[in-house]
Amino acid sequence: MEVIEEPLPGLLVIKPDVYEDERGFFLETWQSERYKEVGIEEDFVQDNWSRSTESVLRGLHFQNEHPQGKLVSVRGGRVFDVAVDIRPESETFGEWYGNELSVQNHLQMYIPPGFAHGFCVLSEIADFNYKCTNYYYPKDEGGIVWNDPSLEIDWPLKNPIISRKDKKLSSFENFKKIIAEAE
Repeated sequence: MEVIEEPLPGLLVIKPDVYEDERGFFLETWQSERYKEVGIEEDFVQDNWSRSTESVLRGLHFQNEHPQGKLVSVRGGRVFDVAVDIRPESETFGEWYGNELSVQNHLQMYIPPGFAHGFCVLSEIADFNYKCTNYYYPKDEGGIVWNDPSLEIDWPLKNPIISRKDKKLSSFENFKKIIAEAE
């Protein structure tokens, strides 16, 4: 497998070895020792699968007190996946990274704890997998609105389909105020 370290510390793009022939393909999506060797030290405790239709945008989500690291991949379709560094002590605080993940390119992205995460669907349907390092706590969720002007995320969709809940997410500026007040 090939591991590409991206400019946000801890964020990795993983290109697994894919064995293809006329019958189809095989690839290893997770192997504890191999992934620890490339820097993914956390234990995974929960797997999630979502299915979304074209133009759906989910995010930007995070958990406050129980941050989750996520190893994400696509099992069907194509998405544009985004991670935003929300670690106040980080040199890249407020910066984002995005990459297309698809069933064709087999890429995975490891998003460490302390990042907000979201994606938008570029195909008719996308099946998206999350391997998480912490459990989901509904009362602990937070979020930043997907089109926050201070983040300047270059989403490939002009008019995405957004849930009512995600439309009400806070601005990045408000997030920073909350962090400052907590210190």
